[in-house]
Amino acid sequence: MSLYVDIEKDLSSFKLKVKIEQEKGILGFLGESGSGKSMTLKCIAGLEKPTRGKIILNERVLFDSEKKINLSTQERNVGFLFQNYALFPHMTVSQNIELGLSKLSKDEKKEIIMKYLEILKLNGFEGRYPWQLSGGQQQRVALARALATSPDILLLDEPFSALDHHLRSNMEKELMNMLKDYKGDILFVTHDIEEAYRVCDDIMVYNKGEGLPKRPKKELFESPKYLIEAKITGCKNISRLNRIDENTVYATDWGCKLTLTGNIGDNIEYVGIREHHIKVLDSNENLDGKLCFKLINIIENPFTYTIYARNHNSSSESMPIQIELEKNKMRFEKGDSIYLDFPQEYLFCFKYNYKEKE
Repeated sequence: MSLYVDIEKDLSSFKLKVKIEQEKGILGFLGESGSGKSMTLKCIAGLEKPTRGKIILNERVLFDSEKKINLSTQERNVGFLFQNYALFPHMTVSQNIELGLSKLSKDEKKEIIMKYLEILKLNGFEGRYPWQLSGGQQQRVALARALATSPDILLLDEPFSALDHHLRSNMEKELMNMLKDYKGDILFVTHDIEEAYRVCDDIMVYNKGEGLPKRPKKELFESPKYLIEAKITGCKNISRLNRIDENTVYATDWGCKLTLTGNIGDNIEYVGIREHHIKVLDSNENLDGKLCFKLINIIENPFTYTIYARNHNSSSESMPIQIELEKNKMRFEKGDSIYLDFPQEYLFCFKYNYKEKE
């Protein structure tokens, strides 16, 4: 299975610009609301028409602006699980699943419907209407409808966002278990970074309509290349920098010098570290050369504390550092001086923005 997408779509607020080459695994789209993730799925499904470009699925051209090819949604063999499920309220569960099976015989339709009722644990619900189902059951019906046509590609548009928080984890596990034998391509839209990491193999970050090159999820989270990648993957501590030498930078927003393990390129603009990687040192440890910060705020979370600290040598307008601290290690009060260690292996440097010709 293979997917090739190279499209642009002119919109009122931005230009959608996406290039995808995917052969296996689940590709996630991660970005803020309104950044173009769902629009990309709609273009692939044929629900929206790109302004220009190509969409090729398994060597079959679905769209080509130059050759004036634009297959209908029905011709594309695409399974689409919408964010709100888009079930027809006046149709039963069986009728909703049957929607894409119009070319099959009555017996073939019945066999497929019964198959997915069994797989998705919906036996006994076939005569019910969507309003008689729970959110999780509605999602299963929508998934059954998407899979019933044996689609070449499955498009999942924030499939858990309509569920209550306590249902999301179970439904995520169920969905991924159901899809383990699916052989087609899967595109998964989300703005939840933890969900993206658990579900996807590769992730494409969206920035105001532009899809950045996809990256393996572990690589993306461990070493963002651009400011938007660092922010969208949840990095809370980001500072502009001045490069001192190939291994050393001065973090201008934090007012401190930092040493990194790898070589720092000439065009690098930012340094970052995740809040749980900063180490708060005990007074009995060797504090020589360590950075002294003043604790300026403490926020209690259910299982941790988030503490904010500012470099003692910085002005009151400098950016504070954010640190995640386990509750059993919390022994400080607001106004205390604390010593911090920024482990070299967890520091990463990156550029402001992606440029296509890099």
